[in-house]
Amino acid sequence: MEISQIYIIIVIVVLAIIALLVFFVGKNKKKNKLTPLTGLAFGFIIAGICFVDHRWASYSFFGTAIVLAVIDMILKSKKK
Repeated sequence: MEISQIYIIIVIVVLAIIALLVFFVGKNKKKNKLTPLTGLAFGFIIAGICFVDHRWASYSFFGTAIVLAVIDMILKSKKK
């Protein structure tokens, strides 16, 4: 197993732990549900991490995630 694969596994495990903590610890607080655009952006980030060997694909996934996150922020700010 190469060192880059080890880093990818570590990042995925850390993200899963953070997601579980947010899910279980955040139950008592006001719920901010994940919007579909945010979930899609998160999926593109995971895909960018998985395709780290192919730089053009990785950067494309990260760029798409950033664009989706910005669009989601704009839509949320207009609702308030």
